[in-house]
Amino acid sequence: MGLRHALRSTVAAIAIAGVVAPPGLAAPAKAVAPRGPLDVHVAQARDFSRIEFHWSGGARAVSRRDGQKLILKFNRDANPDIARLRVDPPRWLKTAEARRSAGGGLELVLTLADNADAKVGVDGGATYVNLFEKPPAPVAEAAPAEVAQAEAPPEPPRANPVPAGGVVRMEAKVANGQVSFSFPWANPNGAAVFRRGDAIWVVFDAPAKLDVSSAPRGLRHFTGMQAMTGTSYSAVRIATPASTPFFAASQGAVWTVTLGPGAQGQQASLVRIARDQAGGPAGLKAAVAGITGTLVVSDPVVGDSLQVVTALGPAKGLPSRREFVQMALLPSAQGLAVESYVEDLSVSRSGDLVHIGRPQGLALSPAAAGAERVESVMGAPQQASMPGLIDATWSKTGSGGFLARYNALLSASNEEAAKGTDAPLAARMALARFLVGSELSFEAIGVLNDAVRRHPALADDPEFRGLRGIARVMARRYKEAQADFSAPILSDDPSSALWRSYIATQLAQWPEARAQFAAGAEAFNQFSPTWKARFARSDAQAALQLGDLNGAEGRVRLALMDKTEPLEELATRLVQAQVVEALGHTDRALRIYAAVAGAPIESLSAPALLHATQIRLDTGKITPLQAANVFDGLRYRWRGDATELETIRALGQLYLNQGRYREALEALRSAGQRLPDLPAALQLQSDLAAAFRALFLDGAADGLEPIQALALFFDFKELTPLGADGDLMVRKLVRRLVDVDLLDQAAQLLSYQAENRLDGVPRAQVATDLALIYLMDRKPEKAMQAINGSRTTILPTSLNNERRLMEARALLGLGRLDHALEVIERDASREASDLRAEVIWKQKDWPAAGAQFEKSLGDRWKQPGALTSEEEGKLLRAGVAFSLAGDEAALDRLNQRYGGFYDQARNPEALRVALTGVQSGRLNVADFGRVTADNEAFSGWVDKMKVRFRQKPGPTGGAKQPAPTPKQAAATTAAKG
Repeated sequence: MGLRHALRSTVAAIAIAGVVAPPGLAAPAKAVAPRGPLDVHVAQARDFSRIEFHWSGGARAVSRRDGQKLILKFNRDANPDIARLRVDPPRWLKTAEARRSAGGGLELVLTLADNADAKVGVDGGATYVNLFEKPPAPVAEAAPAEVAQAEAPPEPPRANPVPAGGVVRMEAKVANGQVSFSFPWANPNGAAVFRRGDAIWVVFDAPAKLDVSSAPRGLRHFTGMQAMTGTSYSAVRIATPASTPFFAASQGAVWTVTLGPGAQGQQASLVRIARDQAGGPAGLKAAVAGITGTLVVSDPVVGDSLQVVTALGPAKGLPSRREFVQMALLPSAQGLAVESYVEDLSVSRSGDLVHIGRPQGLALSPAAAGAERVESVMGAPQQASMPGLIDATWSKTGSGGFLARYNALLSASNEEAAKGTDAPLAARMALARFLVGSELSFEAIGVLNDAVRRHPALADDPEFRGLRGIARVMARRYKEAQADFSAPILSDDPSSALWRSYIATQLAQWPEARAQFAAGAEAFNQFSPTWKARFARSDAQAALQLGDLNGAEGRVRLALMDKTEPLEELATRLVQAQVVEALGHTDRALRIYAAVAGAPIESLSAPALLHATQIRLDTGKITPLQAANVFDGLRYRWRGDATELETIRALGQLYLNQGRYREALEALRSAGQRLPDLPAALQLQSDLAAAFRALFLDGAADGLEPIQALALFFDFKELTPLGADGDLMVRKLVRRLVDVDLLDQAAQLLSYQAENRLDGVPRAQVATDLALIYLMDRKPEKAMQAINGSRTTILPTSLNNERRLMEARALLGLGRLDHALEVIERDASREASDLRAEVIWKQKDWPAAGAQFEKSLGDRWKQPGALTSEEEGKLLRAGVAFSLAGDEAALDRLNQRYGGFYDQARNPEALRVALTGVQSGRLNVADFGRVTADNEAFSGWVDKMKVRFRQKPGPTGGAKQPAPTPKQAAATTAAKG
């Protein structure tokens, strides 16, 4: 008994240090019950909790309430696992109890929280209970009338403008040489005031009787007045000389029509008529604010009908008659009136837009041909024959030189602008032509933008669109220029098609560039030699990108056909070198690149040097380090266009091949962010993403130290792809971090993945791994949070078992030993058995602990070979437990079975002392405490979990990444080296 006493007084005290003893001793571990026919699933959402009862073979349930207790009675019996409901009940549930009813069926009693309510139902064969917070009781029951008032009524219709009695009495007033007629309505209404021949019509959108008996007589302004009423309108026809001006104004519910020259109360807005470009048959459209209706009004004098558009005030109209082949728009001071020459003309409204058309379309002139042109000032640059042409005379300065010519045109433009909004635009357009011809692009854009701000109708002028588009191309504002040349009014202009082709090349829209060049072939020879070379060169680039090498060669020859300035020819030679290189003649291409690299401007020499260096690198004439030095200097030598991006792409690939990963990623990322609008930036971003994938998904970064890989990943984590690839990338990095015990950083990665990137089963898988890492890091509270925050009702059985083990171990770490045992009481797996032994050890139930550790060893004593570290720890604990329990027979049994393993053990003296009490060597109390302490068992568990985590597959079910484009695939291959 001396050994047993010593164990109680010294060694055992050290072995169980830090264990907080619960009150009383737990009962011995119960035998694991087999799974029954009933599974209980629990899930929790923000607003309710849900419990589902899944029976194999089905079962009927009857529910009843007894205060805050909900009793479910099933017609079948079972022994369900309700540990979850008792140990960690979901929100709005206190506890649960299972019992057998008098009829032999299962009866479950769910005790609800004080503020909770429940709903029972059946879904998919399973009985469910939804728990939620009780809704607050209403203060007082509303009367039916009050309820009706509380409901949101539909938007009320416009108030009836017809006065009581149905009569609107016109009031007349003569003053200052004008006669005014006022029509007071009960509420604001829509009106149209227009002229047809020798009569002025006033049409209202309400069928009231108009009393015009107060009209004065004997005035020169009008000779007669006739009121009429239709089914949905009322109107007045005023006979008046064709030269009599008329105005309309509204104030509240009163409309006033004034005849005669003089001041007008309201300045009427202009209604703009434009082509309807919505597609389909040709038509017209007009924006009329406050439309109230489209009416058909009969003209008793002519004997036909007019289509009239009425609108609310203030006044807006069409100051002059607009004639078309099949209809005419009458001059109006308010609203619109359409005189039709065909029977199938339609006038409809859509919001504040009026659409005029026919089923077969209106007969309209070509878009550019019908645009109004302003009259040119004497000696000013004249309008070109096509909207997209640059006339060779525009840049002529005369004998006085540039400054005198510019000052003369600017003075004429300023004088014209000073005349107000009604002034012509000839001088300003002449100035814009001169600036475009002189390639002063920004100045031309300013003049044209100012003109269109003063005269919005100018936006529909084809020359304006062409001039501003050309200026924007010269300023390298390609997207803005594309918007101008895409205007419908230029759609059928061949000169504009060439500009669209040039812009498409700059934006890397290669098929569009080729198609538009073909559409503009008719106007090609009308341009100057310089622009002919530029257009042909851009089409050659598009053909080269599309693989049409013969077409590219032909366009280069076309660009070189006319004599141009030396720099223009060098630009064409640069494209020619690219075509020659694509044909496989690298030596000839290198000679051309070398010649162009000596150009005096960097926009030509920089790309030539870039391509020449790439050829020298590919042919082995220089080393990668030499090429990297050239590229590194070139990236600062010329900046701001696609050449810079191509240089950085080449430099990034070299850095990746040399293992300079951080420099490569930083270079690729900085350029893409600085020039996001250039087409090459998209290719560079693709390279950047491919390089990141190669590093962290394909294993290129495996050679880095884990902490270096982690730092690199965090610095560029915005490049993590969406979907399964990104999740796998994170998981591979986490495995490396776990291997080197960087558990905080691994937990940070998995926490972000679970909270922001995943849902459903994949989220539960990652959350389980996160809980495991927290347990390795001795953070059981966070492990419980990870498990509880990812609960769902449908999970694979294997994942449910794993999560149950994680939860039980977290409860063990929190000291909730009884709950830990209850969670795994039905789990018969080896992992659960080992965990159960640890819990019983913590409870100081020495007989049960010794038996459990011995059981976990099984028949290991029958197998030869040294014990593993884990097996040796279990044997030591079994011996200590049996010693503390005073079970000499058990100690003798262990000694007989495992006596032959002493010499091969890692701690042979500790085993010998624990099982026999005989000490043959030097072993002090501290040594024995160390080999039997919890830390040793925990370290062994951590090592085993690391191995399992390394072998565990990644989460499944994430969204798939779209298939990579050929360029992305090529970039990925290059990144792999």
